Amino acid sequence: MGISHYIKEIGRGARGARSLDRDQARDLFGQVLDGTVTDLEIGAFCLAMRIKGETPAEMAGFLDATHERMARFSSGRLTVVLPSYNGARKLPVLTPLLGCLLAREGHAVLLHGTQTETRRVTSSSVLEAMGIAAALDVQALRAGELVHVDTGVLSPGLKRLLAVRQVVGLRNPAHSVVKLMQPALGGNLVLSSYTHPAYLDSMNQTFALLDMHALLSRGLEGESAADPRRTAQVDGYVHGQRIELQAQAAGTLDEVPGLPEAIDADTTARYTQDVLDGRLPVPLAIARQIEHVARLCALIEAGRDSAEASQPQLAATMALDP
Repeated sequence: MGISHYIKEIGRGARGARSLDRDQARDLFGQVLDGTVTDLEIGAFCLAMRIKGETPAEMAGFLDATHERMARFSSGRLTVVLPSYNGARKLPVLTPLLGCLLAREGHAVLLHGTQTETRRVTSSSVLEAMGIAAALDVQALRAGELVHVDTGVLSPGLKRLLAVRQVVGLRNPAHSVVKLMQPALGGNLVLSSYTHPAYLDSMNQTFALLDMHALLSRGLEGESAADPRRTAQVDGYVHGQRIELQAQAAGTLDEVPGLPEAIDADTTARYTQDVLDGRLPVPLAIARQIEHVARLCALIEAGRDSAEASQPQLAATMALDP
């Protein structure tokens, strides 16, 4: 056992490093999550992967190891999963608003995250300011309900790995894993995001390898919620097959009606509640995102009855009105 032989392969620098196959990545990441390797090995792994970058096969292996060890919420239906790890930096975090609106539409919604940067406002802090307490253990998810949970409840090992960033100052594969993992039994629609265009192709391939249902866009400061100022490219995935839902449009709004300038949890909670109560409008980008989720959920549920739809049929089903 041990991961030194893997580090030797991935730690040869940007040009000399060799990628692992899916099974090797699964074994390596499993040992890291289990805590059977030293802190020095974990640091070497994190730095090596930061320099080399993860391949889709490696990411699939990391997720395999994560799912084998994860405590999962139970659900009798498809769960909409909202990873929330970036938090608010310049604009209010709108992932809680997205989650509440999706629950209002009848979806079972699971939001997971943890504090990875001390100076950012988290989704969980906003939800708690709204009187919505975090789940302390895994439970059954119900339609029309939003549940939020700390990453440590799902995977203590993954939370430990996320915390390495506070020591070395750099992200590691755990920060990608949490945006793609599927923490609910009964089916997951993962709302994921990317911050750099270079990640788009890699995520396309990873979704295909994992046969995932997902919605992908450049979210608000790395969060799952859409940026209310912009019309971003949005892609859906059904069993890993990509479907273009929304094309990117140029331009940025100067103002979003009602959106506060302050980003603290209490202010964001008040804004979120005002939108939910109808005192302020739902940002158009968020409303469109909810429509995309509804379309994907309908297609996924229909596919459970018939798995014969071809890619052209999927694309035609998902086509947006002009």
